[in-house]
Amino acid sequence: EVRLVESGGGLVQAGGSLRLSCAASGFTFEDYSIGWFRQAPGKEREEVSCLSSWGGSIEYGNSVKGRFTMSSDNAKNTVYLQMNSLKPEDTAVYYCAAERGRYRYCLPALFGSWGQGAQVTVSS
Repeated sequence: EVRLVESGGGLVQAGGSLRLSCAASGFTFEDYSIGWFRQAPGKEREEVSCLSSWGGSIEYGNSVKGRFTMSSDNAKNTVYLQMNSLKPEDTAVYYCAAERGRYRYCLPALFGSWGQGAQVTVSS
């Protein structure tokens, strides 16, 4: 059973930083693409960042490019999202998601397994 558990969310002032973690279990980590997505109240879930399987490329959503960095530690079956220069508009629930194989598009609908989410709140 694929299991994803996010941690590291919280409240931070604008301009600050947070690091989210996603601990994965129940599958061969390297065989899966991992994505970070977020959903703000009243808005659709959107791409933050996606990492392709087998050490492939990482892509970022336009709204976070240059501020957020996704990384992985295969030995720990964990992916991270380092978020710097946070803005109030980054406030959302952040989700980690997984899908077997290389993803075609970093879209929520193409990822089948999801964590429970982590709240990130950025105050102005």
